[in-house]
Amino acid sequence: MKKKYFGTDGIRGLVGQAPITPDFVLKLGWACGRVFSRSLEGKGRCNVIIGKDTRVSGYMFESALEAGLVAAGVDVKLLGPMPTPAVALMTRSQNADAGIVISASHNPYYDNGIKFFSAAGSKLPDETELAIEAELEEALVCVPSHEIGKVQRVVDAAGRYIEFCKSTVPEGFSLRGLRIAVDCAHGATYHIAPSVLSELGAEVISIGITPDGFNINEGVGSTDMQALAATVRDKDCDLGIAYDGDGDRVLFLDDQGQTVDGDQLLYVIAMHRLRDGSSDAGVVGTLMSNLGLETALKAEGLRFVRAKVGDRYVRELMEQQGWHLGGESSGHIICSDVTTTGDGIVSSLQVLLALRSAGRSLRELVDEMPMFPQTMINVAMPAGARLEELPAVAAAVDAAEVQLGNDGRVLLRPSGTEPVVRVMVEGREAESVENICQGLADAVGAALSNA
Repeated sequence: MKKKYFGTDGIRGLVGQAPITPDFVLKLGWACGRVFSRSLEGKGRCNVIIGKDTRVSGYMFESALEAGLVAAGVDVKLLGPMPTPAVALMTRSQNADAGIVISASHNPYYDNGIKFFSAAGSKLPDETELAIEAELEEALVCVPSHEIGKVQRVVDAAGRYIEFCKSTVPEGFSLRGLRIAVDCAHGATYHIAPSVLSELGAEVISIGITPDGFNINEGVGSTDMQALAATVRDKDCDLGIAYDGDGDRVLFLDDQGQTVDGDQLLYVIAMHRLRDGSSDAGVVGTLMSNLGLETALKAEGLRFVRAKVGDRYVRELMEQQGWHLGGESSGHIICSDVTTTGDGIVSSLQVLLALRSAGRSLRELVDEMPMFPQTMINVAMPAGARLEELPAVAAAVDAAEVQLGNDGRVLLRPSGTEPVVRVMVEGREAESVENICQGLADAVGAALSNA
């Protein structure tokens, strides 16, 4: 069955426009409560954890979710502003039946969304999301007064999560002597990431730590690192770390302010694990992962497989392969031997552990993995269009692949969040890649217009 509301990572959109409205979110809370309660099969009262990022609309949706859940007879624990992976952690540590995050991740403040974790701290399976959507079609009926859920706030959630993050590196691990610039995107890590790094001994220079409800991701964070790059250079930092609004992604800057993306960070972690003998047989990436990562890992004897774009698909393929490391070029990295989901702070500590172990700079480690030039162009895609039914698109792809030969690849991927198809071309020569990608994008656009 096709899902009506759930995308690749929960439900997301513009605040005030369906489905991101208070009435829908209230009904969503009720529907979730009904589904989660049924799964207990009379084994006790259902309880759910709720966290959020720093958007002004988070308070409104927190109240709506809370009302819907308690109307379904569910007890609720409110964490307040906390990173998405912290909600996953607290869901497990509090023995909750599910966790809910109110966040639109790296999007601007006027967007928001709802995403979910199972009792195990993992993303919900498709069948649970479909069950919630089916429940949304039913009339909301409040449980009797004596069954209404209770609500409480967890006052020490940030402290618990800080201690957890520090526990993911070996005892005695120290960042003493490192000057690190940290950008928290005015988001959910603002009161946590600087403390984790400084308590491990680093000298921390922080930006993006004064959220006002409207400035999340605005000119800061992993989607806009110019301010962080300037800080790295001006303050003579050893490196920079940028988180996104909800803290599940991380990107780095080297000491010159040059970006180190998720593919490069995966390589650094993988090589550290290979050196210390803790490596699995391979690493999971996505369809968008740079060909340079695949080539470099295979040269070291590691396998590399690609999942569909989306951290839930990366995690699923990791479980199938029995591997513990995977991620996306966007900086969503999963170290499943450490935690259950993508965690920006934990991932950054894994990178720093690799740097300390190797005794080398970030740039030195990253330069061991040559990146293939990659160009991506978004092409408007009408609703209902199907690329596989357009012969002109297939012919254009074939022509592009002939031009690239064996040293490149082509990918057409309809976006899960926008009405576009992402046209990506990768190869060894940057100018050739750009030209091929532009030609392919033009051909795809023409084919869609004529369909």
